[in-house]
Amino acid sequence: MSDLSELPELEPRRFYLQRHLDVTGASGTGVVAWGVAWPDGSASIRWVREPASVVFWPGGVTDAEWVHSHGGATEVVWIDGQTTAREAEAS
Repeated sequence: MSDLSELPELEPRRFYLQRHLDVTGASGTGVVAWGVAWPDGSASIRWVREPASVVFWPGGVTDAEWVHSHGGATEVVWIDGQTTAREAEAS
């Protein structure tokens, strides 16, 4: 494996938005978006349904969840654990 000593301590983490109840009638239920939480604390989300779009949240997953959770109707489900580059290099 290449030298990862220059990479940030945290790596991007994938997640999805699981909607249990479609409060607005716009996105349906189930997996409604895929996302990435970036090491700098920001996040990107790509909506599944047309018209598909990508939204960038400088405030990260917390801000996106505040807007899109609709009082618990939607939850963030993490796909990746929080592994550092150094842990990956050691394995």
